[in-house]
Amino acid sequence: MLNKNQIVTLDVTDINNFGCGVGRVDGMVVFVKGAVSGDRVEAKIIKVNKSYSVGKLESIISPSEYRIKEEFCNAPNACGGCVYRHITYPHELEMKKKHVENAFRKVGLPEVKIDEVMSTGEMSCYRNKAQYPFGRIGDKTCVGFYANKTHKVIPCNICALQPQVFSDICDFVCNFADENKWSVYDEEKGVGLLRHLYIRMGKNTGEIMLCIVINGDYLTKEQEFSSALCDKFPSVKSVLININKKNTNVVLGKKYRTIRGRDYIEDVLLGKRFRISAGAFYQVNHDGAELLYSIAKQKAEEMGEIQTLLDLYCGIGTIGISIGDGAKRTVGIEIVDEAIACAKENAELNGVKHAQFYCGDAGDAEKLLDNAEKEGGIIANATVIVDPPRKGLEKELINYLSKREMDRIVYVSCDPDTLARDCVIFKELGYTIGRVTPVDMFPRTGHVETVVCLSRQNDVHKMKLNAVPFEMIMSGEKTIELRLYDEKRKQIKVGDKIVFTNTTTTETLNATVIKLHRFATFDDLYKSLPLLKCGYTTEDINTAHPSDMEQYYSVEEQRKYGVVGIELCRPKQITDECVVSIKDC
Repeated sequence: MLNKNQIVTLDVTDINNFGCGVGRVDGMVVFVKGAVSGDRVEAKIIKVNKSYSVGKLESIISPSEYRIKEEFCNAPNACGGCVYRHITYPHELEMKKKHVENAFRKVGLPEVKIDEVMSTGEMSCYRNKAQYPFGRIGDKTCVGFYANKTHKVIPCNICALQPQVFSDICDFVCNFADENKWSVYDEEKGVGLLRHLYIRMGKNTGEIMLCIVINGDYLTKEQEFSSALCDKFPSVKSVLININKKNTNVVLGKKYRTIRGRDYIEDVLLGKRFRISAGAFYQVNHDGAELLYSIAKQKAEEMGEIQTLLDLYCGIGTIGISIGDGAKRTVGIEIVDEAIACAKENAELNGVKHAQFYCGDAGDAEKLLDNAEKEGGIIANATVIVDPPRKGLEKELINYLSKREMDRIVYVSCDPDTLARDCVIFKELGYTIGRVTPVDMFPRTGHVETVVCLSRQNDVHKMKLNAVPFEMIMSGEKTIELRLYDEKRKQIKVGDKIVFTNTTTTETLNATVIKLHRFATFDDLYKSLPLLKCGYTTEDINTAHPSDMEQYYSVEEQRKYGVVGIELCRPKQITDECVVSIKDC
């Protein structure tokens, strides 16, 4: 049993995604922050639990081959952001792949194939966004970062992950604040003005947005400040004030004021131009995002042409607009009103006329597509892209996507653990889990993105038709086929293909199922469906009666099985790749 303050010698055999080396002493697992796989270290035990202990690195007896000699960043170790700052980059990628593998192994999916981690190779200056809390050093204003697991501000405006201009802007703002006696917010007392400095930049345009978060309504000399700032930094195209008077650790308030320039900046991603507002989500690693989205596009297209692209958690429309060129219809759903407004502007900015964006809450799955379908029609047989926050998808949403027969889902995840958890549910619902591709969007940190395609292949069914209804489906006059919902028809699902054979000529035609209308009896069906689309003429409709169907299906059969209207679209050629099994229906 280890004791607190005990000094131990440890052979480090692994490193976790928090940057802690892992070893054992007398069978007890010991975590040591800053230790590297292959190190032999001396550590002081600072915490003892039943199943593990935590040690503080005292000295390195013999360094690992994976330990780098030069400091990656000059920021204090208390930063805690770059947990892999002390190891070689190839070893970091190995650790990230292992993290993803472990996530799937823990949930009982060890058979899932994990690709090598993809990377742009750029380890520094890749972040296009930074949020700094304000603090004080004596009588001087500073910005910095919170020490790990605290709200204590560690003064530092230098970060190896951010461009140098961010540091220069920080110095300018702090000097102006001191010259004009702007006070700094005290979180414990709830008084003071300056809370956070928020900067974001367009990588390809160079445009910069600066936003100061204040515990008030105005800054003194704010026009003079914004003029001086833009004179010194001509790339600054947007200067905003964000008002946050709440006693909260949430950085941004809901209200913004533009004090100079525009209320947005622009950037170019995968050849498309995007307007980015202060409150909208935009990937912090531009080049990494291009790599990530390109992989997502490739996975989405592996199963064939995309007819409809459904982009959930769409933000300002970056994924849907960037990779949806080949789709006939793109629908984006996002809960943030401001982001939807940006997405609509971005579609117009890029001349994308087939994309529509709507507000919707992924947490309320049953109503998620209501606005989109009310305006643009039923969304069926869509390729779905989901890019949720770290908590992953709600189980209700997964069930809803399955119920709606969304047979191709590209899942972009920022947390391997929640991705693996959700993949278990998808598998239970009949989805096949494709190869998982990790993407290193955040080099030197413990985070890794992943992309995977979840698919359910569609079946092909055979049906026989008399000459008249066959010709009507061929011409498009008839788009709903009526059948008894017996065991054969229950095998049909949205997205399946149907091969119709003309019983007179043996000619065939292909159609795709886009919706199933289920009813208890033909009487219910007749009251609910447009009979013209079911192959009835106007004259037929005037004289049609549900009892007419009894010559084909008895009342007992109707009551036992129910009936179904199979809604179709034409034409759709059936390829060998989409055929899993052909069923005689």
